Amino acid sequence: MHEGSADKVNMAFVAAIVAVATIGGFMFGYDSGVINGTQEGLEHAFNLSKLGTGFNVGAILIGCAVGAFLAGRLADLIGRRTVMMIAALLFVASALAAGAATSSLLFILARLIGGLGVGAASVLSPVYISEVTPAAIRGRLSSIQQIMIITGLTGAFVANYVLANSAGGSMAPLWMDLPAWRWMFWMQVIPAGIYFVALLFIPESPRYLMVRGREADARKVLTRLFGPMEADRKVTEINATLAADHHRPKFSDLIDKTNGKVRPIVWTGIGLAMFQQLVGINIVFYYGAVLWQSVGFSENDALLINILSGSLSILACVATVFLIDKIGRKPLLLTGSAGMTVTLALVAICFSTGSFVNGSLRLSDQMGMIALIAANLYVIFFNLSWGPVMWVMLGEMFPNQIRGSGLAIAGFAQWMANFLISLSFPALAAGIGLPVTYGFYALAAFLSFFFVRKMVHETKGRELEDMVG
Repeated sequence: MHEGSADKVNMAFVAAIVAVATIGGFMFGYDSGVINGTQEGLEHAFNLSKLGTGFNVGAILIGCAVGAFLAGRLADLIGRRTVMMIAALLFVASALAAGAATSSLLFILARLIGGLGVGAASVLSPVYISEVTPAAIRGRLSSIQQIMIITGLTGAFVANYVLANSAGGSMAPLWMDLPAWRWMFWMQVIPAGIYFVALLFIPESPRYLMVRGREADARKVLTRLFGPMEADRKVTEINATLAADHHRPKFSDLIDKTNGKVRPIVWTGIGLAMFQQLVGINIVFYYGAVLWQSVGFSENDALLINILSGSLSILACVATVFLIDKIGRKPLLLTGSAGMTVTLALVAICFSTGSFVNGSLRLSDQMGMIALIAANLYVIFFNLSWGPVMWVMLGEMFPNQIRGSGLAIAGFAQWMANFLISLSFPALAAGIGLPVTYGFYALAAFLSFFFVRKMVHETKGRELEDMVG
């Protein structure tokens, strides 16, 4: 809100709709993290090779890439809230089908369906939040999305741990004499159902309504959010940004009409999206249990380490909520890049000291502890910076006319990078080894520092109508 406005933000209403929108982040995290702890069951049930395991784990990410790409465009056509409701139904269908899968093919198809929902939620939750919150606090409210993603991941880790512990192992029978790993997927139906019902009670994005020519509806939502005076000012500002080029958003808007080249802001979005994955964060979340078992921890301890990593991630994201609107997005990204470079390099060095016992890498007690501490510090640096800040920036950095299309392209790039990293990890770890694999992630973190310095411009405190690119 601008200085001198007589209206007050309806924070109770803002908080309520942000809370509902961020359930999409929870589902994003839960559906992504539920696979961690089920790999042994999948390998046994479907007789998978290492590459096969990578594809079953990574299959969801192809769906995520497609879902993110389609959601950005669909959101411009049928609305942000409507697409999020479709995503909630996809979560339910995927959870039921994945748990019941009798073959690798059926499991992959189920995870692809879930991926469509995850991809849609990943791009639409932050953009929806950015479009209904005041500029002065937009960063911290958007950052809650990442807290919910990590909460979803941690929730999946906790559920998997409890189910495996109750059954006596992830492959041991639980209820109805079915293995625990199947129930790990079916548990997701509960939060997915809550997400769908909650979405029925929040309004459509006012900026979407304005783009679609529904000014009266947009004014009603803005008035309830910010009061009548601020609503009038917002309507005028949004109309001004659309007046010069008022047409339905399309992908060709991403091309600068003066020189025929892709707009620089689009390349910045793609770079942010890809670097967030190239630093290897989802190896910790998708393969954490397998990774820690491979260097000498028991299955039980490995699952507990997952919960520790998730809890530290949440605390780091909470810190970001308090920092992002004070010190800005760019300083947090730079700090994260530097911290991840050092900690990833340390993990790689620790793994290089290990020796192979019965085909598995084993670290000394001292090096194992150093690797564990460094890995968790890495998780903290990521979730203090690139985890939440990338999604905040993608939700706010694009001008109104290209926000949906820009998110579609950046979201697709993010999930394809995620897929390539996740698919390649088992084969890389077995082929060239963990030290070189983690060395690559450290190099990506190092390069991300210079990318941010050159390409990223601060968006702290700027109105969405003032974004250019």
